[in-house]
Amino acid sequence: MTPTPNRRAVLGGLAAAAIASPVLAQGAAGAVRFSGGTEAPRLVAPPNATDCHHHVYDARFPADPRTTLRPPDASPADYNTLRQRLGTTRSVLVTPSTYGTDNSLHLQAMRELGPERTRMVAVVDPTVSDAVLREMHAAGVRGIRFNLVQAGVTTFDMVQPLAARIAPLGWHIQFHLLGPQIAEQEAMIRGLPTPVVFDHLGRIPLPEGVNSPGYVAVRRLLDTGRAWVKLSGAYMDTKVGAAGNWSDTVPIASGYAQAAPERVVWASDWPHVTEGPDKSDDAKLLDLLTIWVPNEAARHRVLVDNPAQLYDFPRG
Repeated sequence: MTPTPNRRAVLGGLAAAAIASPVLAQGAAGAVRFSGGTEAPRLVAPPNATDCHHHVYDARFPADPRTTLRPPDASPADYNTLRQRLGTTRSVLVTPSTYGTDNSLHLQAMRELGPERTRMVAVVDPTVSDAVLREMHAAGVRGIRFNLVQAGVTTFDMVQPLAARIAPLGWHIQFHLLGPQIAEQEAMIRGLPTPVVFDHLGRIPLPEGVNSPGYVAVRRLLDTGRAWVKLSGAYMDTKVGAAGNWSDTVPIASGYAQAAPERVVWASDWPHVTEGPDKSDDAKLLDLLTIWVPNEAARHRVLVDNPAQLYDFPRG
């Protein structure tokens, strides 16, 4: 069975209503831990706008010794401050590589952030029981992640067996892969029985960008109607950086949004653990959507409608 310390305590309370911090109608200025800048975004987030990828960290939960990232604590309370600054309402917690297959911290954080407006993507291996998968589904988990960029506990040979097991739950496979890895694994990914979601623009190398085999592979997979992309992580592969407003990501992100406007979502990737001490300004990352997706109705799909479909949030 996948190790999940305190699983009963974590899962048992998730059905109860949580007392969540109030959500502002639009962003408010102010400093947020692990986020640059202090200003609110120019983009006014619509009701039920969703940040589709963030993490929390807590040293009281032991890191898996097979992993390498050891970020400082970043709490649900810290994230709520970011949520208020951005004006977003819903969010998706993603278990990071640090904790291996121990999802207990993020299951607990779902309760603290409000289970009615929070979903989660977990990390499991083939030892996970069907009972645990069902319990996680009841708690709000809607997918599993394979991070094959950072050192972790999952491997390519686990993907197909686990995809077969989660397909009946209606879950998806989330991949953090570099663009060349996507190109190499395109045939395997195409044959999976679940939807797939690519993290962080598919980690397309720059300046090669839209001419790279990875981008071409993602576009072909989008054409199948079963692949999604997170418009996130602009700072990861850029060559121009924040000073250039990450402008070299525009052809990649806008290409995805034009090719599959119903299957792209936005995410902050807070607390930006792969960056150094100078963290990206999340308000500016949100404002990138006005460039990546200039049409207001299309941005509403990216921020509200598409996440509701992918993560099973209430509609209306």
